[in-house]
Formats: sequence, structure tokens, C-alpha cells
Amino acid sequence: MQTKAFAYLRVSGRGQVDGDGFTRQLTAIKKYAAANKIKIVRTFREEGVSGTTEWESRPAFSEMMGLLLNNGIRTVLVERLDRVARDLMVQESVIADFQRKGLTLVSVAEPDLLIEDPSRVLMRQVLGAFFQYEKTLLVAKLRGARQRVKAQTGRCEGKKPYGRLPGETAVVERMKELRRSGLAVDKIAAQLNSEGLPPRAAGARWHQTSVYRILKVANAL
Repeated sequence: MQTKAFAYLRVSGRGQVDGDGFTRQLTAIKKYAAANKIKIVRTFREEGVSGTTEWESRPAFSEMMGLLLNNGIRTVLVERLDRVARDLMVQESVIADFQRKGLTLVSVAEPDLLIEDPSRVLMRQVLGAFFQYEKTLLVAKLRGARQRVKAQTGRCEGKKPYGRLPGETAVVERMKELRRSGLAVDKIAAQLNSEGLPPRAAGARWHQTSVYRILKVANAL
């Protein structure tokens, strides 16, 4: 039985979009997939995005992660780890996140690197402990903040998600309709802007990252 996987490609500069970067990466990934009985069902291309860019500014990566957690595909192939991120610590944080979610990340140019290098294994263990500490600390801070607000005002409500205020439900339904028609999140953002359907903030415009987050909450991705 073939393993199904996604392919993730990234080039840093806009000038590289029309170069051979995508072709080189995809060729290497396809060669590895053929040799290991892996079927690539979809390819995600990050165009002109730096390896140091935050994940919320990487629409292709964000969309891929949303689909990974919902459609049964658990494997991602990349040419090299620097296509995911250039910084070693960021690479390891991504690997650790994949492992926590039961996902598999394969760097086809260095397939053994993710499992056999002792220094990386140690780093993963340290990062795992750090992530647990960070999560515990954040939960404690948020709980303390809520308790202080409640003590002062008698109530504590966070910012309501988009779609909960008057007029927003129709916009969310329009997003879902456009998504069902096959539009990618960046195209949905452009369509909402052209239709004059505003975000919550006055004078703001829709961007693919905000559309992605709303559709993910609405289980439309």
C-alpha cells in the first residue's frame, strides 16, 4: 500500500519564483517518493517567503497543516529542512510539533537526519521539555489575568471570534461558499475585498491569513 503525502516547496525571493527552485525541489521529492512507494497527492508552494518568516505569514504552510490534521494524510516531504526553516532551533521546533501531532516530516536530501543524529535527538528532548514548561506558564498567566479581571469587574470575557457579532455571520457563510467552490484562501480574501465585505476593524482589508483562521474555526478547511 502506498503512503500518501503532501509536498512542501518554498523559495525565498520573488525573483526566485520564476527560477528553477520549485522545479529542483519537486524533482528531488518525486524521485524520493517513487523510490519509497509514496504518492504525492498535493503540492504546496510558498512563493517569495523567507525561511525566517512567522508561520501565520506562510499561507501555503498554514493551509497544508490544516489539511494534514483533517484529511488523514500524515506525511510531508520537503527537499531539505531549510525549505521549512533556516534556523536550526526553528527546524527542531517544527519537527517536535509534527511528532506531537503524530505527523511525519521527511527531508528527502537527508532522510536519516530526523531520527539518527544524537545532537538533534537531544535538542528535541530539550525542546519538548521547554514547550511543556512554556505551555504551563502561559496557562497560569492567562488564568491569573482572568481572575484579576473577574475580581475587578465581576465578569471576564475574551475577544469574541469573528462571526459572533452582528453582520459577521453572513460574511463567514460567504467565505465558506467561496471555499466550497474551490477557491484558495488568498483568492477568497481578494473576492471579499472586491465585494466590499469588511473585516471587523474599520478600514481594514481581508488577508489570506485572517481568512484561513476564520475558516479553520468554522471547520471549512
